[in-house]
Amino acid sequence: MNATPRRVEHLQTEKGSVPVYTTAVVEQPWSSYSSTDHAVWAELFRRQRALLIGRAEAEFLRTQDAMGMGEDRIPKFDELNRLLRARTGWELIGVEGLLPELTFFEHLAARRFPVTWWIRTPEQLDYLSEPDLFHDLFGHVPLLMNPAFADYMQAYGQGGVRAHGFGPEALAQLTRLYWYTVEFGLIHTAEGLRIYGAGILSSKGESIHCIESAAPNRIGFELERVMRTRYRIDTFQKTYFVIDSYRQLMDATRPDFAPIYARLSDLPSLPAGAVLDSDWVINRGSGEGWASEGDV
Repeated sequence: MNATPRRVEHLQTEKGSVPVYTTAVVEQPWSSYSSTDHAVWAELFRRQRALLIGRAEAEFLRTQDAMGMGEDRIPKFDELNRLLRARTGWELIGVEGLLPELTFFEHLAARRFPVTWWIRTPEQLDYLSEPDLFHDLFGHVPLLMNPAFADYMQAYGQGGVRAHGFGPEALAQLTRLYWYTVEFGLIHTAEGLRIYGAGILSSKGESIHCIESAAPNRIGFELERVMRTRYRIDTFQKTYFVIDSYRQLMDATRPDFAPIYARLSDLPSLPAGAVLDSDWVINRGSGEGWASEGDV
């Protein structure tokens, strides 16, 4: 463990923002959080919880409450870990910032979820380049209490470790799967479309855009379709993929991906906003229908 954790963020250069990676695992320095840090957590928590009623998947909200997350203070990793270990065998580990891909996969494969120890500043309230404590704790951690989703996350990590033997294109395809599920996934429920992806759950603007805007595509989940689809990191998503259940994710991840990588190597990647004739397009609410726009 690193005794004095650093705050590792993107480096601003004359060529723009450059990601900086770290592999350090650190203790959460909970006693060092300032009143400003707790105030930022409180403001973000209040704002997102109010916004997510009727938008977030119901189990996410119930589990977040059951874990004792609230606006009064930044949660303590060790308190959450007692609940996680008992429920699904997962635990949180503190990190300083972005992890290299293989390091990240190895942690997930061992049922360890990396959480950035530091929280954004008041000036970064609406956006920052890398995941911080609010994104990780508020957005990701509650669903680790769901056994099916917890198993999917471990299977994804194990698949990521194996993907390193297949080259950069396989890694890019696997990254798209994480992006369009764990970070920006929607789920179809009896009440309509709901959010489960942490990148949406922790974002004020994306929480509204993904459900209520007519602009993005909302397409039924199909593994290879997802793995072919590029994404944007600098704007709201043009496409969201919709699952029917968390078990569907685990079932999709169960097969050997080697034949999938081989098949996809012969196919071009797709633009973020592409709609194919074969896509099942799910409209706002619960309406749905086959796409008719053709390739974009």
